[in-house]
Amino acid sequence: MGTERKKQEESRLYFHGKIFTSDKENLYADAMIVEDGIIRWIGRESQMPEGNCKRYDLKGACVIPGLIDAHMHPMMLADYSRQISALPPEVGSIEELVEKIRERRMRQKPGEWILGWGYDEGKFAEKRSITRYDLDRGCSDAPVSVVRTCGHIRCVNSKALELAGIDRSTPDPEGGEIERDASGEPTGVLKESARNLVTKWMPKDSREDQTVRLVDLGKLLLSQGITAAADMGNLEPGDNLPLFQEAARKGWKQRTAVYRMWEFFKDDSSFDITEEEMDRDNQIFAAGLKLIGDGSVSGCTAWMNRPYCGKNQEYGMPVLTEEQLESAIAFCKEHHCQLSIHAMGTKTIAMAVDRLCREASWMTEEIPSVRIEHVTDPDAESIKKAAGHNIAVVTQPIFMYAEVESYQKNLGDEWMKQCYPVKSMLKQGVKLCFSTDAPATAWAVPSDPFSNLKAAVTRKAYDGTDCGRNEAVDIETAVKLYTAEAADIIGFHGIGRLKKGYQADFVILDRNIFQIDPEELDQTNVMAVYIGGNCVYQK
Repeated sequence: MGTERKKQEESRLYFHGKIFTSDKENLYADAMIVEDGIIRWIGRESQMPEGNCKRYDLKGACVIPGLIDAHMHPMMLADYSRQISALPPEVGSIEELVEKIRERRMRQKPGEWILGWGYDEGKFAEKRSITRYDLDRGCSDAPVSVVRTCGHIRCVNSKALELAGIDRSTPDPEGGEIERDASGEPTGVLKESARNLVTKWMPKDSREDQTVRLVDLGKLLLSQGITAAADMGNLEPGDNLPLFQEAARKGWKQRTAVYRMWEFFKDDSSFDITEEEMDRDNQIFAAGLKLIGDGSVSGCTAWMNRPYCGKNQEYGMPVLTEEQLESAIAFCKEHHCQLSIHAMGTKTIAMAVDRLCREASWMTEEIPSVRIEHVTDPDAESIKKAAGHNIAVVTQPIFMYAEVESYQKNLGDEWMKQCYPVKSMLKQGVKLCFSTDAPATAWAVPSDPFSNLKAAVTRKAYDGTDCGRNEAVDIETAVKLYTAEAADIIGFHGIGRLKKGYQADFVILDRNIFQIDPEELDQTNVMAVYIGGNCVYQK
């Protein structure tokens, strides 16, 4: 015990580095002293206090704080790892997807579900959405489900529709749509809440399987420099908090804030969040509730104030009822926890901001009571109100970068360039941070932070398309939005900055991202990751 304690309290000097701290009072340093997992001093080596430290030469490497993905779905991402990926380079056409389904059916038992994820009609060679009939060509004697990249739309085959009892007479559920062809037959495309009509017939994994996959995912996230994350819930019933707690005992390293999907808990009179669960000093803690306000731009279901290109009077759709919103607000106020609202379209953003700016802060700490997710196309009034009422924005530069085809088709070039006005929101004083929403984006490795940073700094899509360069931010700002600002919005204690008294969570990179051509940001490799002063990943 004595030897272990001594080892933990050993002072370590990390020197000869190019350290970006995300601490606005001391933005750059070249050395830091870590003791018992905490930064005891950071600054210029020439000004280092005297004392005996074990010395670690950073050899001029670029060091940044551990990255924090403020909005992702780790359980979904871990689950998708065993499913068919409908994304390039694996799949570039509907015909290739059909063949993947056919191959999977040959390896599976009769009647066993075939699952896939990530399709984006803009990336298919055919430039159209899949339907039940496409999936039937891959497999007609077993149910098939493929989730769209946005996570808000599911396409199923005829067998799955039959199992769920969905036919031309089935009414649309509240907040959802069963897409139908000209004759009234369901196409297999289930939008928003309608996607849940088939989930009760889908296979459920064991808790052990879920935990193992989550631990494996944690290793991937570490290799990307991600040391903390917010889990924004599943698109089907389930409580992720105990799963993360179990995964943490088995090797999940990331600090994690868990948000529950209110639609799956609002009718459960026994549901509660205890003070112990909400303790932000825990590695895993309950942060609050999540509501879905509308859909996605790529699926034309984000609720806009003008029609989508070529869609006549199609503005998208709201999916949040007044009862859901009011009951969620009441719960969060009573429990002093955060409320998160998915809002992409102009009308949904305005609805959320207008209602929530009437509330005084209910959090007991200096953490925003409300965070709005994505905020694709806010109007000027919503931006002003959000800034004035400390309503935080958690957004994803990777969306337009990866889904440019859908954005151009559905919005057109000029409207697209006005989306995600990050620089304008920051200038107005909006509290804002970055995230990926992985796996709900059309990218082969959706949790990759460096493609996300590249998108924010260049405001170009992966194919070079201009996505509104006047809303680009510099790399220093982008990294702060991925670290310090993310920590502040979620309410993580003592991380997000390399600062005296903060936990020594830091990432060593293979290049100085503050000096290279921004076009090369996505080529960055993580060489090592430290959490609490301990090396948890080394390339």
